Amino acid sequence: MGTEQSRESRHGEIDAILERKGGGVRETRDEADKYTVVGAASRRTYANWLTPIEEHFVCHRNDIPDADADAWSVSLTGDLEGRYALSELKDEFPTVAVAHTMECAGNGRGQHRPETGSVQWGCEAAGTAVWSGTPISSVLRDQLEDGSDGAWLTAIGGDPSDGDDVFARSIPLSKALDDCILAYEMNGEPLPREHGFPVRVIVPGWYGVNSVKWVEELRLMDTMVVENSLDRPGEHAYWQQEAYRIHPADVEPESNETVETGDTWEQLETGEPEHPYTFDQTVMSIIGEPDGESAVTAPEDGLIEITGVAWAGDDDLEQVEVSTDGGDTWNAAELFGPDYAGAWRLFRYDWDATPGTHVLVSRATDDQGRRQPMRISNPDAWRGALEADEFPWNEGGYAANAVLPNAVEVDVESP
Repeated sequence: MGTEQSRESRHGEIDAILERKGGGVRETRDEADKYTVVGAASRRTYANWLTPIEEHFVCHRNDIPDADADAWSVSLTGDLEGRYALSELKDEFPTVAVAHTMECAGNGRGQHRPETGSVQWGCEAAGTAVWSGTPISSVLRDQLEDGSDGAWLTAIGGDPSDGDDVFARSIPLSKALDDCILAYEMNGEPLPREHGFPVRVIVPGWYGVNSVKWVEELRLMDTMVVENSLDRPGEHAYWQQEAYRIHPADVEPESNETVETGDTWEQLETGEPEHPYTFDQTVMSIIGEPDGESAVTAPEDGLIEITGVAWAGDDDLEQVEVSTDGGDTWNAAELFGPDYAGAWRLFRYDWDATPGTHVLVSRATDDQGRRQPMRISNPDAWRGALEADEFPWNEGGYAANAVLPNAVEVDVESP
């Protein structure tokens, strides 16, 4: 497909998505037309545990395939063999439901200064849904041999590309067997086309790029995907080894066959590898209400409930704190609502509000004691050059979880 045709196709996809969503989302178009992206409706999306399909963000590379569910199949290759039609995945294996907070690795990229990367997301590229499908462990277990602990599972998407670009992502086999699924339902409905119909991978607690849409092949490998590691035409290592890596400006990240951990934060802290991969999500929180769109009136008792969501990828949340003065002082918030691994928690704080303008921010801490930093660094800072409470500015704008860029300015009026 030519560039102009591809651009028209993506614009048409976005228009169709917006029509299905009833205008309830904020549209974002990448200037280079490389991505189809539609953001969540507003901050109020983050005052609820379950994100309705019509409010869930959308982001993908390439065009949506014209998929026929009856003809679609998933091939097992590499050190695996077999091919399963969608009907066989449903009928021959158990079906499970997984709550997962899907977050684009570029969520918050728009707060980087200077601006960097492609789609300039604010905080709207996250949502929690209940995904139903077949456990990958059920599909693979009978074919695995002892000694597969260090292996990698590569998912390859069936989306048409602009040339030879093949979307492929590798995750450790251990993670795939732990909690990953081949999903064909979202919130009890068949997967919408833009969310991967007829089947996609769901990797709970990890950034969305790892949850490959329109999956057509699962390949068991000794390493993650690297250049020339797949016996198929096309460039297939880019989305693993170059894109979605955390590195300073004007640096080409090194290619690695394996890494010791899928913990993105640990990779950042240890420098192994030098340029981390965006696997496990970093700890994050967002205030949903008040949303700052209009003034709020303090009730007679002065208490206004601040509500939001917080999550920590593969880790558990330890606490969430709220500040009503831009981070000068902090108060513990209460966690409540559903509590599932890989999905966000709701939090609330009763604020004894006084009239005036206030800057509301939240910060979360995971069970390893890692807390959201206050700000994003300047572009010249990297690892050892970071000041206290900073997240490194990086060329792709990935994994940013700083507090201040997500502040909400709220006007409180007298009752």
